[in-house]
Amino acid sequence: MKFTSALGEGVLLQRYKRFLADVQLADGSIITLHCPNTGAMTNCAEPGSRVWFSTSNNASRKYPCTWEIVETAAGHRIGINTGRANGLVREALEKGLIPSLDPYRTIQAEVRYGVENSRIDFRLSDSAVGEPDCYVEVKSVTLLLENGCGAFPDAVTARGIRHLRELIEMRRQGHRAMLLFCVQHSGIRHVQPADHIHPQYGALLRTAAAEGVEILAMGVQFEDDGIALHQQMPVRL
Repeated sequence: MKFTSALGEGVLLQRYKRFLADVQLADGSIITLHCPNTGAMTNCAEPGSRVWFSTSNNASRKYPCTWEIVETAAGHRIGINTGRANGLVREALEKGLIPSLDPYRTIQAEVRYGVENSRIDFRLSDSAVGEPDCYVEVKSVTLLLENGCGAFPDAVTARGIRHLRELIEMRRQGHRAMLLFCVQHSGIRHVQPADHIHPQYGALLRTAAAEGVEILAMGVQFEDDGIALHQQMPVRL
């Protein structure tokens, strides 16, 4: 995924009101960024961190700049824009970079489905080898615990619980169902449920896996002009 223009750079002063962040630029001026992340952003929003942001040409936006990437004191880069995760996965699907999903020729996004009237991130169909439709839910992972361990979620998530229930139901109906963790943190080497934050989510994730829901984690590679889904990593349940 290429950025439409070069990213701006600054130093984080504070994140506040969930959706706002103040950043100081090299000339000493301070601007307010839109923060496209509703999570706790644990260890992702430390004052003094180096940050990068994109700028929109939409004149109607109150905050034209969007926070995209932060660098931690340890030198790890984190993609904090959770909205990028679906785009990264779609790009990888279109390029056939996720081997287990490569047989599908039709990709539909934001499709209504399920008994709880949810929207699935991607419904894949028209398999070249006759596999059933596959329902793919994408989650962005940025929480690093220790020793390369990434965890999800970083806050209690009723929405995430609902999505797991829907995936389990799709699997019971005979479809393929997948939870795909898009790991936007260069320091993460494997992913596990954050039982210490939301034990119910961890328990249901293990139930989903036992029911045949596929659990996949893919890391990203940060480039000068963009971000790309890079390689699969282990999920430890």
